[in-house]
Amino acid sequence: QVQLVESGGGLVQPGGSLRLSCAASGNIFRIAVMGWYRQAPGKQRELVATITAGGSTNYADSVKGRFTISRDNGKNTLYLQMDSLKPEDTAVYYCNLDLPYIKTDYWGQGTQVTVSS
Repeated sequence: QVQLVESGGGLVQPGGSLRLSCAASGNIFRIAVMGWYRQAPGKQRELVATITAGGSTNYADSVKGRFTISRDNGKNTLYLQMDSLKPEDTAVYYCNLDLPYIKTDYWGQGTQVTVSS
């Protein structure tokens, strides 16, 4: 069983930065597609960014140029660097580990990000 533990959320002012981390257990991290998703109050969960095992990235239009997803396979850890944060980025951010070839994925418990002055 894979466990994902997010950290790094918090309260930040508009224009500020945060770095989220997601630590994965087990030995399948390096072959998985990893992603960050978020869910704001009253809204559906949405994709923020993904990164393949080979390092190819994909971003939601709303975060392009402001967020950067990265991974360290040696540490089984996924990152999300968030810069120029806006109030509309306020949400619970979830880490996802996806194994598309066997149609299995796992979710972390989420970490709250609040952007407010």
